[in-house]
Amino acid sequence: SRAAAGLPTYAFQRDVYWLEGGPATAGLPAAGLVAVDHPLLGAGTELADSDGFLFTARFSVRTHLWLADHGVYEGVLFPATAFLELAVRAGDQVGCDQVEELTLEAPLVLPADGAVALQLTVGSPDASGTRPLSVHARAADDGPDAPWTRHASGLLTPAGEPVPATAPADAADPGAWPPPGAVPLDTEGLYDRFAGGGFAYGPAFQGLRAAWRLGDEVYAVATLPDGQQPDAAAFGLHPALLDAALHALVFDVLEGPAQGWLPFSWSGVRLHASGATELRLRLTPTGRDAVAVRATDATGRPVLSARSLVLRPVSPDRFKATRTGHHEELFRPEWQPLPARAGTAAGTVHVPESWTVLGTGTPRPGA
Repeated sequence: SRAAAGLPTYAFQRDVYWLEGGPATAGLPAAGLVAVDHPLLGAGTELADSDGFLFTARFSVRTHLWLADHGVYEGVLFPATAFLELAVRAGDQVGCDQVEELTLEAPLVLPADGAVALQLTVGSPDASGTRPLSVHARAADDGPDAPWTRHASGLLTPAGEPVPATAPADAADPGAWPPPGAVPLDTEGLYDRFAGGGFAYGPAFQGLRAAWRLGDEVYAVATLPDGQQPDAAAFGLHPALLDAALHALVFDVLEGPAQGWLPFSWSGVRLHASGATELRLRLTPTGRDAVAVRATDATGRPVLSARSLVLRPVSPDRFKATRTGHHEELFRPEWQPLPARAGTAAGTVHVPESWTVLGTGTPRPGA
C-alpha cells in the first residue's frame, strides 16, 4: 500500500524563469520607427538628412494570400497595380495627391517560399513640391549583404484643384451604364483564355464581370471577390480590383494583342475615393501602346483617373530571366542519358573490338 504524502506547511514558493522584456522588445518606437496603417507596408520613418520618408515592408504569398493569385508565366508576379497603390500611399504621407510618374523597371517575382523585403523611399521636394520616389526589394532571407533591385521609380506631386464629385458624362444619369449605344463584348471563358496564354489569374483577380465597346473606347465593370471585400477599406484601391478591371485591355484597346502585355508606366494618376469594391472603367486609347483610364463607383462618382497607362509586351523568356528570389530555385536535378554509340543498343556496355598498346602500335585481339 502507498501512504499519502503530506502537504507542505509553508507557502508555495514560485520562481520565474522567463527573461524580462527590455527596450529591444518594446516594438517599433524603440527602433525609431512608426507604424504605417497599410496592408502592404509595415513601418516608416522620416529621413534625418532630408525632408523625405522611408517605408519598409516584408511580405510573402503566405502572409498575403491574394498575391498568390497573380500568376504570370509559372511565377507569382507582384502586380503593377500594387506598385501604384504603394505610390499613392506614399504620396498621402508627404502631402502629394498625384502620382505624376511611376515607371516599372523590373518585375518583382515573389518566391514560393520565404518573404520579400521592400523599401520605398520618398525624397525631398523641389521648388514645385515634386518629390522623387523609388521602390527597392530583395529576398528577405538573403542576408544583409544581398543586393537590392530597384523595381520602380517615379515622381509625386501636389495635384491642386480637386476633381468634381461627378463627371459631366455621368451626372445626367449615373444609372446609365453602359453608355447608350455600347456593344457588349464576350467575356465568357476569358480567364481560361488568359491561362492558356500564361496568365493564370486566381480567384482574387478574376473580377472582370462585363465589357462593352463604344467607338474606340472600351467600358468594363469589375467587382472585388467576396473573399477580398473585407480588406477593401484598408487600401486606397485594392490592387486586385484595379488589376481585374484592366483585364478589359484584352479587347483590342491597343494596337496589337494585349494579352501578353504588362503595365510599364503610369502618369497623372489620382485617387479620388478609397475603399471601392466595384469599378466602372473607361479605357480610351491615347497611342499605340497607351490608354487613358477613368474609374468610377456604381453611382458614377470618381474613384481613380490616370492621364496615361503605357504597356509593354513581355515574353516568357524575358520574364523568367528577371526572376528574383532564392537562388536554389533556379536549379533542379536532371538525368541526361548519354548518347548511344553507332550500332550499339541503348543501355548496353560497349566492348572495344581491339586494344592498342602504347609504344608499339601493335593491336591485340579483344578478349
